[in-house]
Amino acid sequence: MTTTSPSSKETILVADDEASIRRILDTRLSMIGYQVVTACDGKEALELFRNCEPDLVVLDVMMPKLDGYAVCQELRKESDIPIVMLTALGDVADRITGLELGADDYVVKPFSPKELEARIRCVLRRVEKEAIAGLPNSGVIHVTNLRIDTNKRQVFRSDERIRLTGMEFSLLELLVSRSGEPFSRGEILKEVWGYTPERHVDTRVVDVHISRLRSKLEDDPANPELILTARGTGYLFQRIVDSIASD
Repeated sequence: MTTTSPSSKETILVADDEASIRRILDTRLSMIGYQVVTACDGKEALELFRNCEPDLVVLDVMMPKLDGYAVCQELRKESDIPIVMLTALGDVADRITGLELGADDYVVKPFSPKELEARIRCVLRRVEKEAIAGLPNSGVIHVTNLRIDTNKRQVFRSDERIRLTGMEFSLLELLVSRSGEPFSRGEILKEVWGYTPERHVDTRVVDVHISRLRSKLEDDPANPELILTARGTGYLFQRIVDSIASD
């Protein structure tokens, strides 16, 4: 394990069994101002996560002791921390598995360190807990039995909080901001994840997050009434009328 220690910087946990990747990412991420902690296997990654309380985890899929999928699953049981997965697997279905378990994004090996740095910056920017000044319709939105607080970035069903990751809330916030209007998958990917899709598979990130949101917000996810599919386009949130109040 290696660490660097810029004061009061965001901390990134890098978990990868390849020493060369740990060394490169430690150096590169430290140079642009992050504090970096590295782990060589899944078990150590969980231990460091609980001890160091990082702001984001970069998680390789293929690791000894516990693989990245198992680590991601464990992290999601106790935290909404942003997770970017690294995968060398060629099967698209294997890449999607990490997203279904709760990862926010993935990067395929071999990757450009600049690409990963850009993904990290984007995810961290989108999951900031403080409300963005001047956000349109900032306040509390009521839809059926849901209460969406765009200031605190929280969602409640009646009085029970529904746990969303930062990226899930950012996706919901985007759809709600123009309720009734469809977004293409490419538009969503650019607005929420900060990059333009280069391959059709890139937009699967959106599909998986939509599925996760539906499973948390819809009474019947198989027959959604809130987050709708716009045939031939993408997705939209049902039109909201007179449901926004400042808090």
